[in-house]
Amino acid sequence: MISRRRLLKGAAAAGVLGATSNFPLPAYAKTRPIKIGFVTPKTGPLAIFAEPDDFVLGQFREALKDGLEINGAKHPIEFIVKDSQSNSNRASSAAQELIFEDEVDIIAASSTPDTTNPVADQAELNGVPCVTNDTPWQPHFFGRQGDPSVGFEYTNHFFWGLEDIIQVFMSHWDAIGTNKIVGAMWPNDPDGNGWSHPELGFPPVMQQAGYTLVDPGRYQNMTDDFSAQISAFKDAGVEIVSGVMIPPDFTTFWTQAAQQGFAPKVVNVAKASEFPQAMAALGNRADGLSVEVWWHKFFPYASSFSGQSCEALADAYTAATGKPWTMPLGAKHSLFEVVIDSLRRSQDLDSPESIAEAIRGTDLNTVFGPVNFQTGPVPSVSKTPLAGGQWQLNGGEPELQIVTNSHTPAIPTTGEMKPIA
Repeated sequence: MISRRRLLKGAAAAGVLGATSNFPLPAYAKTRPIKIGFVTPKTGPLAIFAEPDDFVLGQFREALKDGLEINGAKHPIEFIVKDSQSNSNRASSAAQELIFEDEVDIIAASSTPDTTNPVADQAELNGVPCVTNDTPWQPHFFGRQGDPSVGFEYTNHFFWGLEDIIQVFMSHWDAIGTNKIVGAMWPNDPDGNGWSHPELGFPPVMQQAGYTLVDPGRYQNMTDDFSAQISAFKDAGVEIVSGVMIPPDFTTFWTQAAQQGFAPKVVNVAKASEFPQAMAALGNRADGLSVEVWWHKFFPYASSFSGQSCEALADAYTAATGKPWTMPLGAKHSLFEVVIDSLRRSQDLDSPESIAEAIRGTDLNTVFGPVNFQTGPVPSVSKTPLAGGQWQLNGGEPELQIVTNSHTPAIPTTGEMKPIA
């Protein structure tokens, strides 16, 4: 199929040729600027995911200021950033702007399905190479109606899957003596619907492992009253709370849980519990909250682009910004590692198919772990490492410890899991 973008460009080129057929055409230059588009939630409730963007882009811009050598020629690199505003419709529009107005050569996106799915959909529709991460692979792949026997032509994604986080969360649960009754906090969004899926999500695996699920149903993001969920959990004797919540919603839920006398032994909520800023705002209420760890300063990996170890990258970020490192730092850095590596291996920069082929052939050790799109679990997807973490107070400040590593033994632990006091 001919993409809309190539059809429009072809028609424009035909018009130019018709108008200048009596004149010699200029020779193509050996070098030209390469445009890399990036869609990210700079504003809105997901903005916390984008905090490391400026630092990471600054690193790559500085290192590539003299251009990127590809096939013996040096090309200027331009990064064009668009704000998704934490809105899937805006993310789609931002991708269209990058494709049709900026005419980018490749698009990158990250930070939950609200960003990655609509951006990848536009890239696939219009024949533009695209790399995404920071979305569990099932909500990204199946949320876009991906076919496991085929995959996608232009879009590739790397991150862990629901099967991985289920095992990690259960490693938290199994480390603490509980009654095995779990209350679920799953919103009505692509993540929540993926996690609650009766076949591909948490429910069947929990049942197999002997856990009882208390699911009060999907709620809307930015809800200001979780009394119904808390009441249902108290009535059922819930001792474990698990879910995937944006930071403002978890703060509301956890504050109301204290007010209403609900005190579970284990709480692991993805998204909200991933960020030191959100945890610091909770004060002592952050102590003991657990979360999946998809990047940490003590992960045993290094950047293929800068050579920095995870610890060196984290320390450089803190030194430059005065802020604590966050998990998206490693994700964002690795995203552009894959983009640059793919461009370097492209045989024809003027061919989107050539760039897409280079992306599909990626086999790269990044600061985020190995990325290899040939290994599955489905075409166009590569899985990345995952461990279990817990926020524990150190001098009054929450510090993320790696407390379980049964899923990825190569990742060292830095502490032990404990029940919430």
